[in-house]
Amino acid sequence: MALRARQRCHAVLTGLVAFASAAVLSSAVPAQAADTWTEVGSDRADPLTESQGLASVEVPANSANRYTGIGTIPISVSSRGWNHVGDPDASYNGYYVEPYQADSGTAKMFRVQAPNGAWSEYVHTLGSGEALNNSFVAIAPAGQWMVSGEWGTMTRLLVHPTPGVNPSTSPSANLPWTSSIRLDRAVRDVQGCDFLNATTLLCSSDDPAGTLFGMTKPLLQIDLSAEPGGSDVTGRVTALRQLPLRSSCSGNFETEGIDYDRRTGTLRVIVVSPGFCVLTDSKTYKFTRG
Repeated sequence: MALRARQRCHAVLTGLVAFASAAVLSSAVPAQAADTWTEVGSDRADPLTESQGLASVEVPANSANRYTGIGTIPISVSSRGWNHVGDPDASYNGYYVEPYQADSGTAKMFRVQAPNGAWSEYVHTLGSGEALNNSFVAIAPAGQWMVSGEWGTMTRLLVHPTPGVNPSTSPSANLPWTSSIRLDRAVRDVQGCDFLNATTLLCSSDDPAGTLFGMTKPLLQIDLSAEPGGSDVTGRVTALRQLPLRSSCSGNFETEGIDYDRRTGTLRVIVVSPGFCVLTDSKTYKFTRG
């Protein structure tokens, strides 16, 4: 989430003492851009702790799904200035990574939990021209590389070695921006991505204008020329559909994190409702591929 957008949402949370209408999208994931999606049901998500991002965790066995929101940030983390958490992800061997940002500065932070429960922190110093915000992480299926995203209108995603998993990383060393995914079309305000397979990303965009793909708040698919790693790869961007925008209130919705659970073929996407309905409209929308 952009710093500007984060401050707007934080103000709403402070005034109302709660957050988030979540729409979660579950489905068999599309095999191609022409796939359609059919809604099959919905339930509710917690407003304070499930309003920013979500991740399915495969290891240890029977792990619960993880969520992030303003209520999940430890005081020991926020007191050091890391006061916004984005959309997390988990590797297939059980390492769980949360992306953090501060209101100002020259760095981002990735907080990592190992399968044994131990936490560690990895700081990334901003590169030339890199935005301050830290919207999401998406760990590639092989585990060694991780994608992160900036805010605004972008033609790239950033690739880092996965902290705690890639042997080149250490909490005492800068986590580098190693390469980029060069997109064939611009994307705007991407809030989360997750890997469908080794060379396909599914992403949630908070695009409010709708001028890039003919719709606001699209679900995007990015097909990569190769698995991300130490060298740049290209990505072909396709808009699959508009994410759900239904609420008792009218106004500006905000899409948030995304997760694909390969065990069940379930795709979930968070969407925050306008105004007071952040308290009342939290839902998990379910979709299957048509």
